[in-house]
Amino acid sequence: MKYVFITGGVLSGLGKGIVAASLGRILISRGYKVSAIKIDPYLNQDAGTMNPVEHGEVFVLDDGGEVDMDFGHYERFLGGSLSSDHNITTGKVFQKVLDKERKGDYLGQTVQIVPHVINEIKATIREIAKREDPDIQLVEIGGTVGDIEAMSFLEATRQMKAEEPGNVLVAHLTLVPQLSVVGEQKSKPTQHSVRFLRDAGIAPDLIIGRSTHYLTDKIKRKIALFCNVKEDAVISNPDASTIYAVPLILDKEGLGDLVLRRLRLRKKRARLGEWKRLVKRIKNAKKHVTIALTGKYMKLHDSYVSVEESLVHA
Repeated sequence: MKYVFITGGVLSGLGKGIVAASLGRILISRGYKVSAIKIDPYLNQDAGTMNPVEHGEVFVLDDGGEVDMDFGHYERFLGGSLSSDHNITTGKVFQKVLDKERKGDYLGQTVQIVPHVINEIKATIREIAKREDPDIQLVEIGGTVGDIEAMSFLEATRQMKAEEPGNVLVAHLTLVPQLSVVGEQKSKPTQHSVRFLRDAGIAPDLIIGRSTHYLTDKIKRKIALFCNVKEDAVISNPDASTIYAVPLILDKEGLGDLVLRRLRLRKKRARLGEWKRLVKRIKNAKKHVTIALTGKYMKLHDSYVSVEESLVHA
């Protein structure tokens, strides 16, 4: 089993879910079976009781599970249905550990974050992967590195990387801001973000730079030098006119080939023709329709993502 963990730094909302979903589409286009897990570090059991204005859309799965909006992107990009088990939260993990402690499963041990909570996280990820049996299991860790809430999940990632050398890859998404005054892209936020990741004992295998424009060769070399990755392991993730263009952008940047090479999987030619036609239709719409949407949570654009995306698909 191969695992790809997607972490984020600098600030939230950079689009880890879109990147994870896009990578999944890229790997599927090469003939690999892919599944996705989303880790949310909050203590809530799930997203069902959370305010959409604060958290974004609550996405409802086929089994009735109420989860993070990234699951909508997963299902739309990967072309399949996921279950509520694919959403791991701190609340769920703690509940499992506490239930085991009450039943005496730990045989009187002092129950601690390490090893009991960490082992539960690892076991849950592996159990889901074993049941789904994909070639590649994507695992997105919500929040940003350096957050107290994410520390347990980063430690589980570190341990899995050590326990399964060659089978675990860590892709780190960071912000590469471009100063409007001089037009220069800055690497310092990325350097600090990677330092936080290294403080957790994890060296990223590749870095995806979120920016308004493609990363210049100069900034790629600088990020590679100061973050200790190869230059071809620094991937551009610029603004796109539609989120459905992101897989095409990342594939053109070499993300698919890089991941397969690092995971020691056979390189296959991408078959993204149908996806390209989809993006072409979206970009070259001949007519426009104005549709009014009324709702309770209109202060945040992400509150009704699935409604908007279903209209785009239609």
